[in-house]
Amino acid sequence: MTEGEIRRRPGGRGARVRQAVLDAAVDALVENGVTGFSFADVAARAEVNETSVYRRWRTRENLITDALLAVSDRRIPVPDTGSVREDLRAFAALVVDYLNSPLGGALARAAVITVDDPELAAAREEFWRSRLELAGAMVERGIARGELRAGTDPRVALEALIAPLHSRALLTREPLDEDLPRALADLVLDGLGARGIGPASPA
Repeated sequence: MTEGEIRRRPGGRGARVRQAVLDAAVDALVENGVTGFSFADVAARAEVNETSVYRRWRTRENLITDALLAVSDRRIPVPDTGSVREDLRAFAALVVDYLNSPLGGALARAAVITVDDPELAAAREEFWRSRLELAGAMVERGIARGELRAGTDPRVALEALIAPLHSRALLTREPLDEDLPRALADLVLDGLGARGIGPASPA
């Protein structure tokens, strides 16, 4: 199947082939990490022609980024509760659930592995940039509703929210308990001087 065929039939066989390749890519990342990742291995796992994978993604870096984003989109959707405080609490809870899962933990390690290949490093940066940009909508909605000051930096807010979670998961290996998302969201928002949404409520 060619790239053109995949694009012309987004809900048909092309979509199934794309999903099979992305699932295979995730399995390959979990088992072999970023440095052991290859088109040939992914194509064999997905039972598709390697040239079809190449035509669609062009580089393994593109495929790695697409696979990581696809998993994140499914497992960590961006909440829209109508409250920036509840959005960030819910988002942090989803990140905790993801990092606590075998799949999420393995992919998190793959996403931060140190690599010498500049293209792999660029793929990792693109993954984080895309995720933070997408999740930044929570902060932007909070600004629009007057809950946060104009000029609040969405990326800084999100980094302050999720960095402690990844630090525990990848560095200290401390437990990610269910109370942590609420505590971190309240800490971030109180530090930003969130207004118009009331004080942090107890669990």
